[in-house]
Amino acid sequence: MNNLKFLSLLLLIVTGFNGFAQDNKLNNKQIGVIGDSYVRNHKEPIEYTWHYKFAQKYNMEYHNFGRNGNCIAMDRSRFGEAMYKRYTSMPDSLDYILVIAGHNDTGLLDSIGGIDIFKEKMAILCEGLVSKYPSAKIYFFTRWVTENFNGSDAQKIVDAMIEVCGNYSIPIFDAARKGGIYTYNKDFRKMYFQSSKNDTDRAHLNAKGHDHFLNVAESFILQH
Repeated sequence: MNNLKFLSLLLLIVTGFNGFAQDNKLNNKQIGVIGDSYVRNHKEPIEYTWHYKFAQKYNMEYHNFGRNGNCIAMDRSRFGEAMYKRYTSMPDSLDYILVIAGHNDTGLLDSIGGIDIFKEKMAILCEGLVSKYPSAKIYFFTRWVTENFNGSDAQKIVDAMIEVCGNYSIPIFDAARKGGIYTYNKDFRKMYFQSSKNDTDRAHLNAKGHDHFLNVAESFILQH
């Protein structure tokens, strides 16, 4: 066997072993996902979501704590207690925690009290999750990009989330800039977003959209 064939075979063996090891590491682990309608999946089944499909792929026990209209930093009478408080109601036994949020905080930033108050609530959430789950893996995902993103409240929320997670050494995925979800494009929305009258939905992926994002999210989670 020449050197090239030997190296190719060795690479296949190592790749296969690493894949098996990763599968085995996640097998039967408990994953909890907390957030807003990105997590609850708005009007479509939770089973369509990328995080549910991720858990199924790796044989994980899946828990969904999504609430439509929920905020990280502000209670809402219709949509429940803010995430910086309600994370405490999640079970203590979780091995992996995903926080997927920020969309509703964007539209309510003035009501929250501004970006500094938002950061304070984010810090409470981060510190609380680390204290509650000191041995678990914790990941955050930001909201999607928007039209006229630069200088917008959406950008402020995304950057604040990245800053605060960095202060607590929590991995966070910048889904606005790196997610490949083109909310500003009508043709993209038609293919990958839940249908809405007047083409108003800029937040909620359909089943095909979740499949589209799954590989991106999976790669981020596995590398950490």
